Amino acid sequence: MEFQRPKIGLIHATMNSVQSILSAFQQHAPDAVLVNFMDESLIFELNERKVITNDMIRRLVELISKAERSGVDGILLTCSSFTPCVEQIRDLFDKPLLSADMSMLEKAAEIGNRIAVIATVEAAGPTTEGLLKQAAAEKEKEVEIKTVVIYEAFKALQDGRKEEHDRIILEQIKQLESHSDVIVLAQFSMARVMEQENDFRVPVLTSPEISVKAIMDEVEKSAANRLEEGQSV
Repeated sequence: MEFQRPKIGLIHATMNSVQSILSAFQQHAPDAVLVNFMDESLIFELNERKVITNDMIRRLVELISKAERSGVDGILLTCSSFTPCVEQIRDLFDKPLLSADMSMLEKAAEIGNRIAVIATVEAAGPTTEGLLKQAAAEKEKEVEIKTVVIYEAFKALQDGRKEEHDRIILEQIKQLESHSDVIVLAQFSMARVMEQENDFRVPVLTSPEISVKAIMDEVEKSAANRLEEGQSV
């Protein structure tokens, strides 16, 4: 039986995350068909309110519902700031739904005990730290987490000053690497700094590559389950 190309719905809350995930799919899952769904007002409102509201969750659910109705095989939320919502809404959908960063955070918890988190959106910092603690607890591991939020890097990227964005983040990595076992870049938009040649002392993790592999694995498992149940793929 010949399988159709898997179709993945990408849920974005900022344009800054788009290119990084498209590049990651091109490199690691080039056969995937990508369908993008965007509500950029979500990240602006989150930066203002500093907390995820019920209205934001409803709008996120609407986006994911549109993706599912379009016939996608799996759905990936690319904005790590909204990762805490995924567990509470996952059961509303029939298709696999993953957040961008959980696989990356589980890997970080495996690598070391001293974990540094760099974020450029204020809400993403504590969100990522909380999820890291959760991932470590599930592995029965104690970790020491240092979180740094550099909003000026986000502002530079929003204003089109990409080189400045990258420089600020790279400088922060250099400051943290001597005191860390692993460094986590909390958002998709930050992955662009890894396109440059860098000689880091410790692993620096970004979520695009890891999340692409994770959602493709989930889609494959879902297809296999449907085959066992006698459904069409």
